[in-house]
Amino acid sequence: MLIVKNLHTKINSTEILRGINLEIKAGEIHAIMGPNGSGKSTLAKTIMGHHNFKVTKGNIFLNKKSILNDKVCERAGKGIFLAFQHPREISGIKFSTFLRTAQKAKSDKTSSVIDFNKEVKDKMKDLHLSPEFTDRAVNTGFSGGEKKKGEILQMQILEPKLVILDEIDSGLDIDALKQVAKAIKEYHNENTAILIITHYQRILEYLHPDYVHVMTNGKIIKSGNKDFAKELEKNGYANYVAPTSYKLPATS
Repeated sequence: MLIVKNLHTKINSTEILRGINLEIKAGEIHAIMGPNGSGKSTLAKTIMGHHNFKVTKGNIFLNKKSILNDKVCERAGKGIFLAFQHPREISGIKFSTFLRTAQKAKSDKTSSVIDFNKEVKDKMKDLHLSPEFTDRAVNTGFSGGEKKKGEILQMQILEPKLVILDEIDSGLDIDALKQVAKAIKEYHNENTAILIITHYQRILEYLHPDYVHVMTNGKIIKSGNKDFAKELEKNGYANYVAPTSYKLPATS
């Protein structure tokens, strides 16, 4: 589904990504871990098409077609979704209006307002969100957990094929973490792919990723199965040095 090939990215004059190679197939869950400043969020935003990040070399393919020249809205229309690490507040716009407008813009889905509201309320209940949640302005006055659950609610309504979750677990207590992980796991199927960026392996205990990658200094330098996350959390990243090439391991 997604192929990132020798991707180099800079912001202003600073190079951040220094040759990222990554392939995610439909039905797979990949996790990226690494220290602060290693380029994890930059990779997510570059895949999504953020205008601050300039690709200087390499390519990004979605379903075998390059998306480098596509705008953010075009990438979203093709099925890419990014849950933000720090969701922005949008005062004056009700969350329900935001969701319905986004759904209409992305697809030809024409469910009635009644059916749409029922779908949203059912998903909110599963996420343990209050019935008044979508009557509030987008992320305005939300707790950290509510903001992250709001990102998952967007994912469920927009139904993307490639889901990128940038530290979706940060700011969540134990119960909220389980609720969010459950929603992600239930959403995932053989036709969707998930890339989750995280500092901790606790959410991965629920999601069971096919691959875990460690990223430092703008490169993915080693990969392993789900147990690799435990090793990283225990031993840190100091022992990893970027090699000259990168190859996905066999799934175990």
